[in-house]
Amino acid sequence: MEGWIDAQLLGFVVAITLLSVTPGVDTLLVIRNTARGGLRDGVLTSLAICSGLFVHATISALGVSLILLQSAWAFSALKMIGAGYLAWLGVASLRQAWAGKGLAVSAASGARRQRVSPWRPLREGLLSNVLNPKTVVFYMAFLPQFIAPTDPALLKSLWLAGIHFVIANLWQILVAVLVGSASHWLARPAFSRVLNGLTGGVLVAFGVKLALTRAPS
Repeated sequence: MEGWIDAQLLGFVVAITLLSVTPGVDTLLVIRNTARGGLRDGVLTSLAICSGLFVHATISALGVSLILLQSAWAFSALKMIGAGYLAWLGVASLRQAWAGKGLAVSAASGARRQRVSPWRPLREGLLSNVLNPKTVVFYMAFLPQFIAPTDPALLKSLWLAGIHFVIANLWQILVAVLVGSASHWLARPAFSRVLNGLTGGVLVAFGVKLALTRAPS
């Protein structure tokens, strides 16, 4: 039995690690916010994104996700809110690119870094995760595979989300450190403008794709 549990946990860790390192909205948002405000903003964004996993784990364990999966209007409402938020973030980046505003900081002085309230990256990270119905669906479909009928569903879900929290944070903070170490590139106005434009375009595309996603049948 213990060997089965170890193999089950190992399978979960492998699956979650592969999921975490796959480029997506989370990684993109960490890159954008690190480039905008430095390593602090990147780390706060990552922590907020991964904190949303506990929300999804709780929702999944309590069965609210089942309601979303079975109710077309509820799924559609959450989907449109999430899509609108991603599009809003994307448009903000595109506006910065159009205005020629740099995202980053010079390695020497840090004078050009945009200093924003720490609540901003926290809010952006948490909302981007919590408002993503794909994460709701993923947790509802994925977590039960690792929860035995005799397990306390909520505690086990939160435990698994905690493992996901650690793995995803390690990856995203590594990404933030790498972006921070490239500050001599990011400090160039032309590079910052291109990065803003690409980031904005991809975020808007993610939002459109999410808006067109159909509710699971």
